[in-house]
Amino acid sequence: MTTSQARQRLVIGNWKMNGSLADNVKLLEALRAGADVSADVGVCVPFPYLAQAQALLETSKVSWGAQDVSVHESGAYTGEVSTAMLCDFNCRWVLVGHSERRSYHGESSELVAQKAQAALQAGLVPVVCIGETLQEQEAGETADVIAAQLKPVLALGPQAVAKMVIAYEPVWAIGTGRTATPEQAQEVHALIRAALRELGAEQVQVLYGGSVKAANAASLFAMPDIDGALVGGASLVAEEFLRIAAA
Repeated sequence: MTTSQARQRLVIGNWKMNGSLADNVKLLEALRAGADVSADVGVCVPFPYLAQAQALLETSKVSWGAQDVSVHESGAYTGEVSTAMLCDFNCRWVLVGHSERRSYHGESSELVAQKAQAALQAGLVPVVCIGETLQEQEAGETADVIAAQLKPVLALGPQAVAKMVIAYEPVWAIGTGRTATPEQAQEVHALIRAALRELGAEQVQVLYGGSVKAANAASLFAMPDIDGALVGGASLVAEEFLRIAAA
């Protein structure tokens, strides 16, 4: 099969720079209690809360991970976090190349590929984020932007790419309340799937991200090449996030 039915549904929450020890307990315990869904469910939390996530989730159906990682193993890299550190907390996932990292920190697609490779070497699953800006979309450059962002990642080869997750997040839909229609999202997911198929890694899960909510999740997941979601703001509300996972 080559449809999304052959690939496991995956829903990952990206908390971004949100949370507190007190608030996290309520959220994580609610996720732990409610994650009895067929989809794989994970959360990517800020670095200071990885120990808390591990402690509260380690016997649950919810996996956890980080929002970024260094390409360096150790050394004089103030403020950076290595793959070995993430492994100390039994992380499963790590986001690489989120649009906010690309935009605010100037991360190139080449650096994103290096981070993905470092994650794989440590046994982590990199969730490689790609997506175009509103200006690029309006200029009809979406396909070219996606291809350029994927190129150094795909160059790592089919065996490496097969162990990744790809997340398509149109920058113009992140935190704006604007969401690509299911058809718009599917069009780009089909391009990504075609590139994966050409490489020999067609079964890689491709997630959609960008103002995903319970109200629009089911229509997005009905598309043949959308395998789940990378959820931002809605992942901070347990009931909403679980409804997305169950959509």
